[in-house]
Amino acid sequence: MPRPFVAYLRVYQPLTAFSDEFAARLRRGLSEHPLTRAGIGERERELWLRSQLAVPRRLLPGEFSDGRPNPNAPQDVLVLDPTEVTDLDRGTGFGAEGAEVAELAPLVCPLDMRPRSAAALVGFLSGAPTPLSSAAVDASSDVVRSRASSVMAQLPSGAVHSVSSTYTVPLPWFALVEQEERYVRLAPREDPARAVRWTVTMESARARVARAGKVAGEAIGESGPARILNDTDRWLRHFDEDSVLELDYGGLVQLMDDDQILADTSADDVQRIVDALERGDGDEVGERYERLRDFWGDLAMFERAN
Repeated sequence: MPRPFVAYLRVYQPLTAFSDEFAARLRRGLSEHPLTRAGIGERERELWLRSQLAVPRRLLPGEFSDGRPNPNAPQDVLVLDPTEVTDLDRGTGFGAEGAEVAELAPLVCPLDMRPRSAAALVGFLSGAPTPLSSAAVDASSDVVRSRASSVMAQLPSGAVHSVSSTYTVPLPWFALVEQEERYVRLAPREDPARAVRWTVTMESARARVARAGKVAGEAIGESGPARILNDTDRWLRHFDEDSVLELDYGGLVQLMDDDQILADTSADDVQRIVDALERGDGDEVGERYERLRDFWGDLAMFERAN
């Protein structure tokens, strides 16, 4: 079975950024439930299906049927070797204090499955027709929203550590990375080693998203891409300054052949769009956007087919 066709924007924090109690839970998760990037989508699917097939049914993964968090639920977590950070050798620096990379290990990204599921469920209820939402969810929308607010308030950092997108990568995400920082591993499509990702310092990510949001807002207004960029900027500010941001194509690499992966210049195109907006070059903005639309439009056909 293929991996879910999901891309991710993740934040890895130093383990020292968490409380002693939560850090201990994360350490147990690392020892008892080790995860790989390639296995994340399948793990999320497994946890969600377990919650829905349980008797009685659970509204969210990782909780009892009455909504209380299950203290014995697995604490799934990804760990990152700091040497994987792709902008370190470009003189970017690591954190405001110039911390040594080795001193930050381990860097961890909790899966945050329960709060992420709660947020996704609120989004589903907001857009789904009533017959569909009634068939899919037993609880009322008011109960779901109340539960989601309660769950989100319990997050150690005040925000989930990853956001995801199916079948595509939101173009504003590419404003946080640069083309030459990309890591590519070509392998057969079913091979979990096949990967495309960027892993950059929080310092770089925050500076880039702040600039892109300011430029986009001044050039085209505060809606659309500017709103996404500003929301992303606010999200990143929940985390420790020595954190690391990762943009991971995840299961999308199964939809792309090797030539498509190698020809993908999305990060460069978005960075050049920001530059062109800043200097008022509408022609280059149009050319770059058309290239992006053509590239990602091909992948969008898979979503329409499913």
